[in-house]
Amino acid sequence: MASASATAVVVVFDFDRTIIEWDSDDWVITKLGAADVFQRLRPTMRWNPLMDRMMGELHAQGRTAEEIRDCLRSAPLDAHVISAITTASALGCDMRVVSDANTFFIETVLTHHGVLGCFSEITTNPACVDADDRLRISPFHDSASAPHGCNLCPENMCKGNIIERIQATEGGKKKHLIYIGDGNGDYCPSLKLGEGDYVMPKENHPLWDLICSNEQLLKAEVHPWKSGEELERTLLKLVNKLITPPAQASQFDYKCEMSNPVSTEVGCSQALPVPH
Repeated sequence: MASASATAVVVVFDFDRTIIEWDSDDWVITKLGAADVFQRLRPTMRWNPLMDRMMGELHAQGRTAEEIRDCLRSAPLDAHVISAITTASALGCDMRVVSDANTFFIETVLTHHGVLGCFSEITTNPACVDADDRLRISPFHDSASAPHGCNLCPENMCKGNIIERIQATEGGKKKHLIYIGDGNGDYCPSLKLGEGDYVMPKENHPLWDLICSNEQLLKAEVHPWKSGEELERTLLKLVNKLITPPAQASQFDYKCEMSNPVSTEVGCSQALPVPH
């Protein structure tokens, strides 16, 4: 077994339907009473600009940014997923989030459940609260100025490009990636993984179906999961294969440091403060 000093283990989580069981966009829109407007606009707009438009609709209805935060805080998060995050972080893994949600939603949820400080980086669509207290959501990748060129991914984000950037850093260390996701957008990054990496698709979701349709396209080992409990058990089994855990690390007494992770937002002039 390699020592932690010789091996870097990077754990990359998707957010919607992976860290959280639910979809954060759907949760906010439904709970705050904007589902009818969403259904009317959905056929006419791409997802990322649609979410920005929906935040404008909520603002027009008098909903504040704090009400959106409260709505997100009210949603459940599986205790096994929280334990998986804190334990993998305690064992020395470099924890990342790569998501097509947005900074406001992700940071609100992770802060509320005490695990924001476990993550070194969150790569997602930028979100800002403007001077009128309206939440603005921008695309991570501005396709108007320079298309990312990937035909597997939505125009606002290619997760495969992000994985390639992670793979290119810290080139002196032997690095293993564990990628955990569920959706169509998680397929491209799964294809970027190499031998010695692992992909953990959520069973009976789009990523799982795409992998099963031609598993030979993947170089990484595939380890599916269905529940938060299975996610925790599978992730920690893989982590323990790759690193020697520090003797002092314990899933029972470890708490993530509540420092902010690096945000790789693009094009958001007003950073959103995260309440601690």
